[in-house]
Amino acid sequence: MRTLRRSIGWAAGLLLAAMTLLIIWAGVRGKPQDLPWTPLDLGAPIGMATGRKLTGLDEDFAGCRALLDRAGVRYTTLPPRRDAPRCGYDDALRLTAGGARRIALSPADVGMACPVAAAMTMWEWDVVQPAAQRTFGSPVIEIAHYGSYNCRRIAGRDVRNWSEHATADALDIAGFRLADGTRITVARDWRDGGAKAAFLHKVRDGACRLFATTLSPDYNAAHADHLHLDQASRGSIGWRACR
Repeated sequence: MRTLRRSIGWAAGLLLAAMTLLIIWAGVRGKPQDLPWTPLDLGAPIGMATGRKLTGLDEDFAGCRALLDRAGVRYTTLPPRRDAPRCGYDDALRLTAGGARRIALSPADVGMACPVAAAMTMWEWDVVQPAAQRTFGSPVIEIAHYGSYNCRRIAGRDVRNWSEHATADALDIAGFRLADGTRITVARDWRDGGAKAAFLHKVRDGACRLFATTLSPDYNAAHADHLHLDQASRGSIGWRACR
């Protein structure tokens, strides 16, 4: 028993020390979003805990919408939908032009789960636009995509697990259009070795900090023409996939 109590004491001490270091580190960096217990703010710089907080919105539709409201993001909520036992959504919305968002989606009528919309907002603000300005000196005005909701299994196969698209918890990004007319597509530019490829890799890497899953052409041939971004809920472990 004495050994057990000593072990518990050591574990508690290590946990306290780790929490103290995390608080100090967050204070030094000036990023409250490094701390898992601080409220999520879509307008705050991305921190170490931001991705987990965004994924956690899966169970809080009202809280997710409130975050979008506070950030000045315009949207239209969609009615719940059920197409099959494992297909449908309760928390989907459609981002609309104007307000705090300056990037249009093409097609514009795409609906997505609220946690995806919240992560998309931060991705546009903190990753996509800065990368475009640094790389090309011109902002992104449009993001092309292949859609969100689709009642199907992974890779469209009947024998595999259900896709996050089946609950509108995913969005597939095809490319970007800049204000100066430049067009960048995943299919054509991912491996060209130039500025467009560098930009695409930067926005992929940035997405990995915000989405539960980020898959690119580096993952497999099924993703040769798009970036798959989703907010899969993986329980208390919350591991993230980035490739």
